[in-house]
Amino acid sequence: MFGGIIPFTNSTNTAGNIFYIIAATLMGILLYLILSTLFVDLLHFSIKVKPAFYGLAAISLTLIVSAYGIWNSYNLKTTQITIPIKGITKQVRAMHVSDVHLGHFRGKAFMQKIVNATKTQNVAVIFITGDLFDGKYNLNMDVLSPLKELDIPIYYVEGNHDGYTGSKLIKNRLRETGVLVLENEVTHLGEFQIIGLTHMLADENEVNIHASGQGATIKTVLSSLKIEKNIPSILLHHSPDGVEFANKVGVDLFLAGHTHAGQLFPINYVTGLLFPYNRGLYDYNGTKLFVSEGAGTVGPPMRVGTKSEITVITLKRE
Repeated sequence: MFGGIIPFTNSTNTAGNIFYIIAATLMGILLYLILSTLFVDLLHFSIKVKPAFYGLAAISLTLIVSAYGIWNSYNLKTTQITIPIKGITKQVRAMHVSDVHLGHFRGKAFMQKIVNATKTQNVAVIFITGDLFDGKYNLNMDVLSPLKELDIPIYYVEGNHDGYTGSKLIKNRLRETGVLVLENEVTHLGEFQIIGLTHMLADENEVNIHASGQGATIKTVLSSLKIEKNIPSILLHHSPDGVEFANKVGVDLFLAGHTHAGQLFPINYVTGLLFPYNRGLYDYNGTKLFVSEGAGTVGPPMRVGTKSEITVITLKRE
């Protein structure tokens, strides 16, 4: 979202991290300074006061919205949804986590917050759909150590920011922590097939600067995997792309993130127009697709008009 404006940095030193934090935060403040100025200018036509008031009002509104946005981005919310799945015999509760973006703004304390929230929900499994990291500043075993407190399976697939940071290193760290890293493969958990894909294009016709896959596509990879249509299945992929191909191979539930639901007003309205699957639960010919708004942020550490969420998904018998 902001990658083309704020230079991505993989710096591991404090000075580089401080530079990024200042630049990214100022970018968000600048956005709301511009919007506040435009809003105050509109008021000028109906409210006549001294010119100094308009400047003071614009600055005050900018500070209020920016402060709220920063607070809201760290105010992690646990949302709840229930999805009926054909073919299962017992209910399963799963935690879906996406787009944590550990790095410049978030570290061990935020990871601990997610783990603590998970402990209260009595879930049987955690699915992490990419962008766990955003830079190497906090890429270490200590940041991931809270995950060891969870005595349940944790599945992970990479996102585009994990790729920018160094997906091989991230995957090695996660495996050392006990996380099950999936790379274009099918595994089983109870009554479910768990399908994990690396971040890639939906098919050969899609144009997406964020996807890698090294030539592979969701279309080609899914057609090559041994997926049993009569066994309930959950697909993990970072972005909500290629749902038509997931539906073709019989996927029951597709979990994704990536969009952040736009993260900031008014960008959230733009992404809602640009992306057919932007946030929440969708149904594509029987394949359920859930798109998380994400736990963290990219660029400015702010959320206005969206929320930082992790989601408890109750999978019940249809």
